Amino acid sequence: MTEVNDLAFGQPAEGKLVENLRKNPKFIHELSLVAEADGKIVGHVLFFPIKIKPAEGKEKETISLAPVAVLPEFQRQGIGGELIREGLKACEKIGYDSVIVLGHPEYYPKFGFEPAEKWRITDPFGAPSEAFMAVELKEGSLEGSGGVAEYPDEFLEV
Repeated sequence: MTEVNDLAFGQPAEGKLVENLRKNPKFIHELSLVAEADGKIVGHVLFFPIKIKPAEGKEKETISLAPVAVLPEFQRQGIGGELIREGLKACEKIGYDSVIVLGHPEYYPKFGFEPAEKWRITDPFGAPSEAFMAVELKEGSLEGSGGVAEYPDEFLEV
């Protein structure tokens, strides 16, 4: 998976992130999906548990989508979208009711993602608000969940 991420992003940061997250005890094997073509891995998506920490009150468990990668020669063929759709189904099957992503604001809305500020959820990275998005897998699951998304240290190391 590291190589797919490195080649897809043209840098080692995302591959290193995936490698490090796979070593984290909270890694969920069923939420690391691959796409294959002719027996070769050409795409990968990883979902990883995170929390939303409110200023006061109870934390909310959710999951982050990060990263999704497709080898350059296989991009723009719908592989990334299929990985995301299947990953969202897998998250829901395991019991997650929402997903958060930091990504391209033109791409993720087609999968139901909306700016997380709608639910008063902020990111810890200082990203533009339109790039920090969430989707409810269960209607109303993010209501009253406002707070800061708390990512594991692996996200901060890259």
